[in-house]
Amino acid sequence: MSSLSAEQLDDLQNFLKDWLRHAGRTQADLRRALRASSIRMPVLIEELRQLHARQGLLGLAERLCGIEQLWQGEERGSLDDIGEGADDLSDSLGQLDLLLEEIRQGS
Repeated sequence: MSSLSAEQLDDLQNFLKDWLRHAGRTQADLRRALRASSIRMPVLIEELRQLHARQGLLGLAERLCGIEQLWQGEERGSLDDIGEGADDLSDSLGQLDLLLEEIRQGS
């Protein structure tokens, strides 16, 4: 597998920051989902870089989509209690699904 360039790693870091902000999540949430040793962004990026080295871009995208689904399921459970907000959750998952589909078509 090819490794990520410095520019790609910067793009990944920017994507993660935007994604976490949009999803209302923290680096601690991402650390738990990745089972990383720290919440520091360099450690999280290293986890994802290693995943990319083992499984490629498709594996990386699938892992991030899986995390999004996990978070959506957690939120949906609490939203069922209050009965609102499901459209916002499906929108954020839809964006990652589109990315995954684009990657699959490019392979």
